[in-house]
This record gives sequence, C-alpha cells and structure tokens, in this order.
Amino acid sequence: VQLQASGGGLVQAGGSLRLSCAASGRTVSSYSMGWFRQAPGKEREFVAAIKRSLGTTYYADPVRGRFTISRDNAKNTVYLQMNSLKPEDTAVYYCAAGGGPLYSDYTRAPSYDYWGQGTQVTVSS
Repeated sequence: VQLQASGGGLVQAGGSLRLSCAASGRTVSSYSMGWFRQAPGKEREFVAAIKRSLGTTYYADPVRGRFTISRDNAKNTVYLQMNSLKPEDTAVYYCAAGGGPLYSDYTRAPSYDYWGQGTQVTVSS
C-alpha cells in the first residue's frame, strides 16, 4: 500500500487542522492505521491509531481530547482532526499502515509496515 499524507500547514495556537492520509494499492480497512510525529531534534512519537475491524482508537496523552483519528473506507483515507493546537504540536506528521495481528501494539512504530512521506504542521504562538 502507498500512503500520501497532506493537510499540514501553518496555524496559530488554538486553531485547527485536518490531516489526510490517502491510501492506494490496498484499502485502509485492511490495516490498522496510525499517525506519528517528529519534531526537530526529537524522536518520532506516537500520536493516534485506529485498529482495523472494530475501529478501536488510541491516543497519546498530550493529544487526547484535542485530536481525533477517523477512517473513511469509501474514500480510502484516514484523517487526523487536530483542534486546540499548541506550539508543542509543531512537527512533521506521518501516517502509517500496519497489517499485523489485532493484538499488536499499534502505539509503537515497529508495528507498522508502510509509511507515508510526512506533512509539516507548524503552530505559532
């Protein structure tokens, strides 16, 4: 599967953005999907995930209550709605697809098989 992330940009603190991850080659419903981010000088970190089948969602503590991950199988796209953005949310955001078992830990990067190219999100104070 090929993943194309988009929707990043520059936004003021308190604003919103919606990231999209369009998949081609296979349907997103076949995978557990995740979003990760990497800020300059920092390691890549988990943001949110949605498991295939039941669509169970997981969020990192810093974004819980502000970000929402969702999946549109008809459009073969996964979204990350980001509200109440903070300067510390500034990072390159990556989407990923994992085809492993449902019991895999999809908060961890090694559980994912395919990665998109990343989209820059910059939040100004």
